[in-house]
Amino acid sequence: MNKGPKRPLTPTYIVFYILFAPDTWRILGGFLLAIFLTPYVVKPDMALVARTMLYVMVAAIGWAFCGKPAQWIAAGLKKAFLGKSSL
Repeated sequence: MNKGPKRPLTPTYIVFYILFAPDTWRILGGFLLAIFLTPYVVKPDMALVARTMLYVMVAAIGWAFCGKPAQWIAAGLKKAFLGKSSL
């Protein structure tokens, strides 16, 4: 069951793994949408719990909304860094 030598986990490998993962870009998109759009929806009399829940909900909607753009970004970065053989 030995599949050969394992590659060491280097910081460079981790950075590029994060950079090429579509979920990284989905999370970033959801976070940015929550940061920039939620203040327009929050009412002054909202409790902290309600305000926090609103940020989480907008972030989740942004995460779902950024699915295709995240795939395009990750594929473009792979193509730019690794060339056509990576796709």
